[in-house]
Amino acid sequence: MTEPTSQGADADLSASSATPTAASPASASVWEDFIDIFYAPSQVFARRSTSGFIVPMIIVTLAVGLLFVVNSGVLAPIIDAEWSRSMAQKSANMTPQQIEGMEKMRSAAPTIAKVMVFVTMPIMMFLAGLALWLIGKLFEARQTLKQAVMVAAYSFIPRVVEGLTTSVQGLLLDTAQMTSHFRLSLGVGRFLDPETTSPMLLALLGRLDVFTIWVTVLFVIGLSVTGKIPRTRAAIAGVILWLLGAVPPLLQAR
Repeated sequence: MTEPTSQGADADLSASSATPTAASPASASVWEDFIDIFYAPSQVFARRSTSGFIVPMIIVTLAVGLLFVVNSGVLAPIIDAEWSRSMAQKSANMTPQQIEGMEKMRSAAPTIAKVMVFVTMPIMMFLAGLALWLIGKLFEARQTLKQAVMVAAYSFIPRVVEGLTTSVQGLLLDTAQMTSHFRLSLGVGRFLDPETTSPMLLALLGRLDVFTIWVTVLFVIGLSVTGKIPRTRAAIAGVILWLLGAVPPLLQAR
């Protein structure tokens, strides 16, 4: 009488051990997330679906803020040109006292902007996550607010790359001759003349750029993964989110 073999169990064990598994939050570092988000965003959102958003939010804020400070010299003549164009349009309806106040604000604006970027970035990420969470509810997404803000924090990583491209263009191009920040964008706005194009049209078409679309795509993927809804429905939610993102620049351009 022969003893029963465990050949079947061994085969099952071998098969299961040979199957690759996605890295768990405990085994994958935050730095791996910042690399994987470029080529495997679904995996990042899946393994961080139960994690918080504070760490990625802080890292993105510091990276974008520091790049903004570094690029301040590149952006200074562009911001100055945009301010002059805006004042030329509004000064007719302003009193001399208001114009004087605006000029004083103009001199302090660069310093204020360097500080405010570190304040506004986390606020923008949170509001974007809140908007994603609310829009997701329209499509029966099972995403929590915490997950939505986490998705927003990781989805803003392309803004770091955008800052780096601004630095490179500052080294290669004469930004002193540029009169709009859209001239540094990688999109439709780069080819529009701010002097002849409607400010509202420029603000809308300016969102048709590589980095804004990239961020929106990451929002779509994150909503689909954490909200457990089909990618097509998440894509519709992404379009709505993109349109909502156009509201602040359109109001500013009025």
